[in-house]
Amino acid sequence: MAILGSRLEITRCPHCSVDRPNLSAMTALLETTDYNGEGRRHWMIYQCGHCGGLVTAGATSIGGQVSEMYPSPPQIDDALPPKAKSYLEQAVNSLHAPAGAVMLAASCVDAMLKAKTYKEGSLYERINQAARDHLITPEMANWAHDVRLDANDQRHADEDGALPDAADGRKCVEFAMALGQFLFVLPARVERGRAEARPSTT
Repeated sequence: MAILGSRLEITRCPHCSVDRPNLSAMTALLETTDYNGEGRRHWMIYQCGHCGGLVTAGATSIGGQVSEMYPSPPQIDDALPPKAKSYLEQAVNSLHAPAGAVMLAASCVDAMLKAKTYKEGSLYERINQAARDHLITPEMANWAHDVRLDANDQRHADEDGALPDAADGRKCVEFAMALGQFLFVLPARVERGRAEARPSTT
């Protein structure tokens, strides 16, 4: 667990996902309380030496364990199929290398559709079939095609295709995460909620 001090030691930057980021304090220690003057918390703002992104971290005491962090590193839900989860984790960890993040995000989308039994034909055809079957919305299909085309440019080293930048990488990863939420995470949470709400038979 990270400690609130002059440096914030976390595994990856929440912005660029670079490994073991150099996060140095940019501000003096800040202190806040609630409206009653209770709930005292201490805060520091840190800057990533790689991407320049800022991270706010809070703890109940100076030098204490960080209990809040904004933005926090993304968490990949275990409800995703193992292969899709692995691709998505790698995509998140590759955000500092946008071309790799784009291709891994597309592989994640492909793996999620295959897990939903869409295995025949090209990724283009599977996306369209999923939309026709109302597994995904037309808008999601359009976004999936954007990710697919971005990845194709990188896989085939298209001379006319521009290299993706950090924003392109984030866009593709955000879509893969959103699709995973829609297809797997939310249904799993609904099923857990229904199971907990069922009356006991004992």
